[in-house]
Amino acid sequence: MRTFDAILPYLKKSYGKILGGIVMLILVDVVQLITPRVMQWTIDGIQQRQVTQTGLIWVALIIVGLAVAVMILRYFWRILIIGNSFVIEKHLRQDFYNHLLKLSQNFFNRSKTGDLMAYATNDLNAVRMLFGMGLIAAMDIVLMTIASFAFMGSIDWRLTALAVIPMPILTITITVFGKRMHKSFFRVQKSFASLTGTIQETISGIRIVKAFGQEKPELEKVDEVSWDYVRENIRMAKIAGFFHPFQSLIISLSMIITLFFGGRAAIRGDISIGQFVAFFSYLGMLVWPMIAIGWIVDMYQRGTASLKRLNEIFETQPEINDDEADHNIKALRGEIEFRDLSFRYGETLPLVFDGISTTLEEGKTMAVVGPTGCGKTTLIELLTRIYNPPKGSILIDGYQLHRIPLNVLRRDVVLVPQDIFLFSDSISDNIRLGSPETTDEKVYEAAKLAQIYDEVMEFDQKFETVIGERGVTLSGGQKQRLAIARALLTDPQVLILDDALSAVDTKTERFILEQLIETRKGKTTIIIAHRISSIQHADHIIVLGDGKITEQGTHNELLALGGLYNDIYEKQRIRARLEGEEI
Repeated sequence: MRTFDAILPYLKKSYGKILGGIVMLILVDVVQLITPRVMQWTIDGIQQRQVTQTGLIWVALIIVGLAVAVMILRYFWRILIIGNSFVIEKHLRQDFYNHLLKLSQNFFNRSKTGDLMAYATNDLNAVRMLFGMGLIAAMDIVLMTIASFAFMGSIDWRLTALAVIPMPILTITITVFGKRMHKSFFRVQKSFASLTGTIQETISGIRIVKAFGQEKPELEKVDEVSWDYVRENIRMAKIAGFFHPFQSLIISLSMIITLFFGGRAAIRGDISIGQFVAFFSYLGMLVWPMIAIGWIVDMYQRGTASLKRLNEIFETQPEINDDEADHNIKALRGEIEFRDLSFRYGETLPLVFDGISTTLEEGKTMAVVGPTGCGKTTLIELLTRIYNPPKGSILIDGYQLHRIPLNVLRRDVVLVPQDIFLFSDSISDNIRLGSPETTDEKVYEAAKLAQIYDEVMEFDQKFETVIGERGVTLSGGQKQRLAIARALLTDPQVLILDDALSAVDTKTERFILEQLIETRKGKTTIIIAHRISSIQHADHIIVLGDGKITEQGTHNELLALGGLYNDIYEKQRIRARLEGEEI
């Protein structure tokens, strides 16, 4: 992707506003260019005793009128161009976020949240500046430079040639320092991403930091990345600190040359005093474009560096897509088949599964058990296409998983993961996440089924209670039950609970699951749990171990085998007796 490919569609959509702003900008420059001519005519007229007191009043009114015109025209080009740059930034940010939503889990495994935040803030701001003030400055440079030189040349082309002698030095300086500024700003943005990532991670884990007394090491870590950000900005400031004053020096040399040779020409009578004043005014008008060159180079280097960083994200393609989807598939019933499933996370990594095969009939409940690290969560992540399984290894309703459109899969197969995420919003809105238009009564029903209703009603604001970030004000068990209520509210055809009740007591877990199985009769449910007491009523149980299904059947059938399932059950029963619990 070329640097500007990502931004061109936004510019094309708003070309009317941009064109209108450029027209207003041209008119501003035309009005500004008239003023020195008015001054020239007035001064020469005064010198020749041709301007009366009344004439001076009219000149004053003309200059005031021109100033008012400039003010009005400038207002409109700011609205059209700068205002439009904010709109472009908004749409670009929206599309950036939309692209992130499409990317696969592996991308987020490799990326830091702080880095992505830097893309969505600092980088987009640099792009906005480039296509806002940067666009204005670029147009102004071209228009004012050409027009000023034309007017200066019409007064005295030899004096104009002398005045531009220092300008080539400025061109060389811009070329050399522009490249350095580009590299420097790229390092600044990278350092800023590291800084925001570290701070975001520290704030998110503040409770752990405090619990382990790690305030000082974390402070040192933030201090280190902060100093790195300072150093990179100082390096860039050094480049800009030489570049911009050097520009002023070159401009001053042009003015000295004009003052000396133009003054001599006026004394000799080669040009009039009015022409000399007008020439000097036009040269003064060149000061802004010359300064703006440095400014636009700065913004261009910042903007293009940021665009390149954004392009890297936009060029990243999702591993999970609908390229092979059959869009005639509109809904799922819930019959699931694992057919000789083998999977590894990378070519050089060991197999997680080696030829797993099993079938779950529509409307039945399956439980998955096994020791820690046996791949229970991975199995579910493959079924929901968080990761892509090998083609033909997982089928739902007889369709290969790749053939099912993602929107249908995500709608009809709902997963409650181990790591519960809740938004800093009201309890009711967290439950409504998958079904925003649901009535309060259905929210309450889902909460009752998840055994969280009574506890919520004890809060001061009840279901309108706003929980903290990630549900920090709730206990682990409350968060899990809230997440289950959220999933139940959508009433999916396939519901998957990935150890989603590990933080509640055995009795509550068993009660919830029994109620859930009863309520979801006719719909498919998959439960991953460590407590066998909670899943013994499942229609089908599979036991994972060493990358294979070592045992499968009903609770009683697996106990009769006397294998791994029976060993886990007996150990849990002994532990329950020691703790005085029922199993």
